[in-house]
Amino acid sequence: MTNPSSTSSAVRMDGIVKRFGGVVANRDATLDVATGEIHALVGENGAGKSTLMRVLAGLYAPDGGTMQVNGRDVTGWSTPQAISAGVGMVHQHFMLVPTLTVAENVVLGMEPTTGVRLDMTKAVADVKALCARSGLHVDPTATVADLSVGEAQRVEILKALYRGARILILDEPTAVLSPPEVRDLWDVLRTLKAGGGTVVLITHKLDEVIAVSDTITVLRAGQTVSRFATAGTTPREIARAMVGREVALAGDAPATTARSSAGASGSTAGQAAGLSAGGVGQAGLQISGLTVRSDRGMVAVNNLSFEVAPGEILGIAGVEGNGQTELLEAIAGLRTPVSGSMRLGARDLAGLPVRERADAGLSHIPEDRHRRGLILEYSIADNLILGRQHHFSSARGLDTARIAAHAARQVQQFDIRPAITSLPARALSGGNQQKIVIAREMGRDFTLLLAAQPTRGVDVGAIEFIHEQIRMARNAGKGILLVSADLSEVLALSDRIAVMYGGRFVTVTPAAEATAESLGRYMTGAAS
Repeated sequence: MTNPSSTSSAVRMDGIVKRFGGVVANRDATLDVATGEIHALVGENGAGKSTLMRVLAGLYAPDGGTMQVNGRDVTGWSTPQAISAGVGMVHQHFMLVPTLTVAENVVLGMEPTTGVRLDMTKAVADVKALCARSGLHVDPTATVADLSVGEAQRVEILKALYRGARILILDEPTAVLSPPEVRDLWDVLRTLKAGGGTVVLITHKLDEVIAVSDTITVLRAGQTVSRFATAGTTPREIARAMVGREVALAGDAPATTARSSAGASGSTAGQAAGLSAGGVGQAGLQISGLTVRSDRGMVAVNNLSFEVAPGEILGIAGVEGNGQTELLEAIAGLRTPVSGSMRLGARDLAGLPVRERADAGLSHIPEDRHRRGLILEYSIADNLILGRQHHFSSARGLDTARIAAHAARQVQQFDIRPAITSLPARALSGGNQQKIVIAREMGRDFTLLLAAQPTRGVDVGAIEFIHEQIRMARNAGKGILLVSADLSEVLALSDRIAVMYGGRFVTVTPAAEATAESLGRYMTGAAS
């Protein structure tokens, strides 16, 4: 372990302990962040990263240890005290009021007034000026409910900056951003750093850690285990510290190389495909002439036709907001198409409710686990049977013994932490919430998997496991339609890659012939 020294600490946390009943989230956790640096805080899901930062932000009082900010003891302070001292936290899950505008959300609680009335003109002007200074561009007059997830993330960061944050905590800020938006965010953070600001960045993406941070602290099982100078370490060394073993990273040769005959033929047929991504010629997913509108009534999927063969992974790359969400929601039965046909094998999906599509062999990992994948107040066990309750019931009602046994198996197989199946899903970290969704959708028999951002907010060890599960499903003859904002994930998993731009596939290519650079040109429209 290296121990980079700092002459001036913006944040120093020593021996922090935080318990939630019988669950110990932090045990003897330490953190030393220098003024004017970008400090990455990494660790597995459930390692205690978000909890430690919520202690720093005044959301939780520690059960042990001490905390200093700019040399002043602030152990156990409140959130208002943290904000007034310039500590702002941008949470992984948005805390916005959907019915209010961007400007109203940003100034909420600190509204500019004329007399006793809200000065909306000044609020909009102030937010416009902040957008210009920070590079976080979003329309101040737009309603938050109408924003993309990437735009909503920008609003969260603007909220913290509006309140004068000089120590900015970002919890998985790039989980919902496209590659260009990520680059813009790094520019924002570097600007803050150049102005003397301090950033603590929680992320699972090790390439991001290397790209933007100065120093790295690693938590494992709630405890600080390593501290590195970024310039003197590697993603592999960081991953080893996080997980406690060697981990296969995205881009490494996959451990599972055997292919089913269906998958091999599907991939070969796909190489001859044109922009329709057709020509697979097997009874998998068949989409023809599909047109779907967005929530705003605009055409999001434009006369799209393609197929996914059994034993094939078709990856869809693209900047978010080009129709990927609407496409998968239409196939899953969550959105009604304007026109076109959808078949899964011999089964016509048109008009089928979500439950019947699932019984026909369709599994769906949604991109927004809170909105589409979980009921946060329900227990882990209950979330693991959502949509399949009829398989765990009888005339006397739900079979609680079977549900408990099923949950125990799934928690063990998919390493959901903590392994207390009676806990509400809300009590888990974002990554472990994602594992619940993965376990439910991949832990049952299916023909086709719709996987939207399957590893969003998940640690490197879990990513390795999820990727292996996807490859094993492909090798067993399952069809996979993968949508991911992470190009390295699309390149690592796919047999064929389609780039979606403006609601259409602008290119479809064998994964072996694709590069991040070539795909990026299509993603921005430059090559189409």
